[in-house]
Amino acid sequence: MEDSICPLDYRYGRREMKAIFSEKGRIQYQMDVEAALARAHASLGTIPGSDADEICRVASLAVVSVSRIKEIEKDTNHDLMAMVKAMTEKCAGSAGKYVHLGATSNDIVDTAAALQIKAALEIIQSDIDALLLTFAKLAKRERDTLQMGRTHAQFAIPITFGFKIAGYIAELFRHRERLFEMTPRICAGKMAGAVGTGAALGKNFFRIQIDVMMDLGLTYEPAATQVVGRDRYTELICLLANIATSLERYGTEVRNLQRSEIAEVSEPFDSAKQVGSSTMAQKRNPINSENVTGLARVLRGFVIPTFENQVLWHERDLSNSSAERFTIPHVFVILDEMLVKMNKVFGGLEVHSEKMLVNIESAKGLIMAEPVMMRLTEKGVGRQDAHEIVRGASMRAVKDGIDLIQALLDRDDVMAVLSEEELSAVMDPASYVGGAREIVDKMVGNVEEALGKKV
Repeated sequence: MEDSICPLDYRYGRREMKAIFSEKGRIQYQMDVEAALARAHASLGTIPGSDADEICRVASLAVVSVSRIKEIEKDTNHDLMAMVKAMTEKCAGSAGKYVHLGATSNDIVDTAAALQIKAALEIIQSDIDALLLTFAKLAKRERDTLQMGRTHAQFAIPITFGFKIAGYIAELFRHRERLFEMTPRICAGKMAGAVGTGAALGKNFFRIQIDVMMDLGLTYEPAATQVVGRDRYTELICLLANIATSLERYGTEVRNLQRSEIAEVSEPFDSAKQVGSSTMAQKRNPINSENVTGLARVLRGFVIPTFENQVLWHERDLSNSSAERFTIPHVFVILDEMLVKMNKVFGGLEVHSEKMLVNIESAKGLIMAEPVMMRLTEKGVGRQDAHEIVRGASMRAVKDGIDLIQALLDRDDVMAVLSEEELSAVMDPASYVGGAREIVDKMVGNVEEALGKKV
């Protein structure tokens, strides 16, 4: 592919997903719809059963070649009609005259697109399940691993690394639920003719449309124009962009935690072969997380044209067609790539628990200001007064470069209600992670129940 310009052709994307949206894949799905239409006609006696069987036989790339379709398209300048003519040529007997009977192009195009989307969503669901399982294993392993919690990129209070991952599990579960709930709406075809009234299908219109979609495992557009409503595609692309943005969030966290001055995690790195930099031989860069970040930005770029494709003139125009040839395949191929990469990152993530403890200790006790304040209130000090006491001690500790515990021990208003032993116990980071461990257990249990696998 030395003349290719799209990175999906030579750098990104898995074969399974790209096959769905390849030219051959698209044509085969369209012929599958033509075959289902013929079967529906035959079941109602509109066409002979033997002719429907013949149409089903030729509805295959093993019979109808892509090269012949392209040859016809040079004359017709219409890709769908070229396929119909190529199928007709291959039909024996009288079957050819029944190919595409009562349909309009977008009956076939949109229904085939629904089949492609359905197949692609099955891959995305599998990817999500794989990542959930990886997250669950990591969260369970790091359930008790103390880590600095950060807000505004500043030290906050302790968490566990497993708790951080548990939050990712909860978020990804929501995406999984959205995907399941959305799928019947998105995987909808139509067999309703030129403007959606089904006039060319006559008295059998409603039955044919239902039979075709049941045959193909799809829902159908109940009040179509010439096309399936594009609000469906908008919902689809927005969800996939939402998932991509969550993946970018996870990748961004890895990138930040791998920064040299934090150094709490590292992406997997093949130290025997992998090169981090062409000149800085020591480098271990978070390239997969950075790659996911960039791909998410590209993927979200397809949201705007998808919204604009909803606005078609009257019963439809063709302004959406060229855009959708880019948007739908690219979004699916990119998201699949991102999910697989994130699974690789977290599946081999190196967690530097000792560095997490070093970072906690570097705070000199300041991250334990809140539990001290809460213990003071338990001892009868007013909440606002307790806050001011601890704030004052914290400011002094920062100014003088001492540990917070020393600044607190130097205050009479603290020592009047707390002993040194009590204060030391309160300021143990391991004692102040709340329900973090239990949240991890719950999220891991949710994954096990949903996937039917023990972590």
